Amino acid sequence: VSWIKRKNVQELLTVGLTTYANDERFQAIHFHHSEDWTLQIKYVQPRDAGSYECQVSTHPPTSIFLKLEVVEARAEIAGPAEKFVRPGSTLQLHCLVKKSTEAPTYLFWYHNLRMINFDVEQGVNVSTDLAGRESWLEVPKASDRHSGNYTCKATNAQPARVLVHVFKGDNPAAMQHSMATSPSMMACTALLTMFVTLKLALQTNWSL
Repeated sequence: VSWIKRKNVQELLTVGLTTYANDERFQAIHFHHSEDWTLQIKYVQPRDAGSYECQVSTHPPTSIFLKLEVVEARAEIAGPAEKFVRPGSTLQLHCLVKKSTEAPTYLFWYHNLRMINFDVEQGVNVSTDLAGRESWLEVPKASDRHSGNYTCKATNAQPARVLVHVFKGDNPAAMQHSMATSPSMMACTALLTMFVTLKLALQTNWSL
């Protein structure tokens, strides 16, 4: 029994229990007195997606074709990528691991580059349900020190990030709008103001 990956140039992966692929992640598994031949791919990657052929050396050869789709699991933090919180209010973040075929071994929260799952002294409470692939982070009384980047990282998924601002002012929405204004928009506004001012000055001089 042979396993072949079908692409522009066919790649022979295994024949019997011998691996011919230049990749140690591929291995054929067969148990004595069993008719099953299994191709095992360890640490599956997106490039492993594609068509595979299981070929039995009968006369004529018999083949079974399979298509492998690789779905990349990723963590997601609910809500916008930026959050604005008033001092003294509660900061709550919810992380969910999606498209994962199995539960993660661990799920950690990071504040900037520091792991905070057990950081009780900083007022952080973390509750995790590995079987449910989700975790909750709560800070009952947010303060300036809780501003920054928060990352939800699982063993088997791409991490998720959110930027938190603990805002002291009276109008967080105004701050958010101000931060969202791009430098190019600010430059255009400045040029427009200069143009209007210059035009008014010329009109005034002309009338004089």
